[in-house]
Amino acid sequence: MGGLVGGLGCGGGIGGGLFTSTAVILVLFILLVIVSRSWI
Repeated sequence: MGGLVGGLGCGGGIGGGLFTSTAVILVLFILLVIVSRSWI
C-alpha cells in the first residue's frame, strides 16, 4: 500500500507540477485580462 501510494505520488509529482504551473499561468492570465478590462 505504501509502495503504491509512494509510486503514485512520485509519478504524479512531475505531472502534478506541470499541471500546477499551467494552472498558475492560466489564473495569472485571466487576472491580467480582468484587470486590463476594468482599467479600460
